[in-house]
Amino acid sequence: MTDLEAPNVVFVVLDTVRKSSLTPYGCERETTPTLSAFAEVATTYEQAVAPAPWTLPVHASMFTGLYPSEHGATQETPYLEGATTLAESLSAAGYETACFSANAWISPYTRLTAGFDHQDNFFRLMPGDALSGPLARLWTAMSGDDRLRSVTDWLVEAGNRVHERLAASASEDTKTPAVIDRTIEFVAETDGPFFAFLNLMDAHLPYHPPAAYAEAFAPGTDPSRVCQNAKDFNAGAREIDDAEWAEIVGLYEAEIRHMDDQLGRLFDWLRATGHWADTTVVVCADHGELHGEHGLYGHEFAVYDPLVNVPLTIKHPDLPAGGRDGTTTVELLDLYHTVLSAAGVEAAPGGVAVDPARSLLAPEYRSFDGHEAEPDVPERGRYAFVEYHRPVVELRQLESVAADAGLEIPEQSRFYSRMRAARRPDAKYVRNERIPDEGYRLDTDPGETTNVAGADEAVAAAASALTAFEDTIAAEWGTVEADDVLEDMDRATRDRLAELGYLD
Repeated sequence: MTDLEAPNVVFVVLDTVRKSSLTPYGCERETTPTLSAFAEVATTYEQAVAPAPWTLPVHASMFTGLYPSEHGATQETPYLEGATTLAESLSAAGYETACFSANAWISPYTRLTAGFDHQDNFFRLMPGDALSGPLARLWTAMSGDDRLRSVTDWLVEAGNRVHERLAASASEDTKTPAVIDRTIEFVAETDGPFFAFLNLMDAHLPYHPPAAYAEAFAPGTDPSRVCQNAKDFNAGAREIDDAEWAEIVGLYEAEIRHMDDQLGRLFDWLRATGHWADTTVVVCADHGELHGEHGLYGHEFAVYDPLVNVPLTIKHPDLPAGGRDGTTTVELLDLYHTVLSAAGVEAAPGGVAVDPARSLLAPEYRSFDGHEAEPDVPERGRYAFVEYHRPVVELRQLESVAADAGLEIPEQSRFYSRMRAARRPDAKYVRNERIPDEGYRLDTDPGETTNVAGADEAVAAAASALTAFEDTIAAEWGTVEADDVLEDMDRATRDRLAELGYLD
């Protein structure tokens, strides 16, 4: 498939970054000169679709090749269990593996870091390598043992207290420079093939870009004055006018520019040290963000395209440099197969076997004829599927904000609704649990403003595809309450997730 022997892999997730805020996807401001230059030596995809609109299930899908309903890592059960990961397969094949992330959902605690020999320690309790190698495996085992879980809970809580003290300093506004530094150190110290996974968090609320970037993209804006809590707006307790939205977007794009500059530092180092040519590089977002569209703020309670149609650019010798694909549907869970294909590695025992129909490097990509495990859908390769389980963690905070403002969130609303969608480049159908279903012609109505469910042939085909997906892969929606999820979550983890706006 490639003339490279055991190529290295750098996999970068720009957390919470929407396509429209990136220069290669048409943003008028120069937010991403690094990604623009990268696109000249890589292939950019316009129809990449995330399997969910938030971090945990999307990363679990990219790491396992499974849909959220298959791997089960959702807010209803916020842990990845019983699945062999991409990192475990690469590690078993002799790769040095590392995960560097400041995202609280990507940790040994949620078991998303299984298989990574090295990882950063978002708890800030110990040096970053303290939860690497054997200790990471011990941590995972302890977290899964009811008798020992209190020990890991104590470590999480202690680490959180340290983090709170550090977060008071301006140096903690962004962890991206440290993530890039750690990645460079890891690659420099690695002799054999390596897999480095990075999650860069700057574009996640709250937005506090470094001063120079804030001045360039949001001059005169005080981050403490604008609305930085999406729940306030979504609950109806806070109004945001057009001028304030412009300031919020300015801060958001300032954060993106800072991430892009730091990513450029990594790319420059890889070139200068001779690693660039034999390294497969994947850059994508796990999901996007809404800034007032459809009356929503953040990345909850919807599966609209600004959340799930994500940026994706890949550099590999088998992909055309400067290529742009505007028609091929790419599901982010296909990256699991693509990376294993690039490395020439088979899945470790228990892992999903590499499928050429899901590897972007294979001529058979998206050719699902004869795949019994796939939904029986005409033109199956055109469809991507999205799942949004009940956001039980966010609901607690949303209800609290509404109550404090003397408001009530109707239970028969999108805020309490699970959602599933079938999307192809020209049409989307969304099945909602508590509100009417939605259907949109994306080719003529990219803003998804006119619901044509039941009145359009392409949308009807998407609805049939979604039904086939539900019959083949997705399980029935069960019953879950917030207490079922939150009662098993230690206080420190709640505090960490509160920093990201998921909890009070």
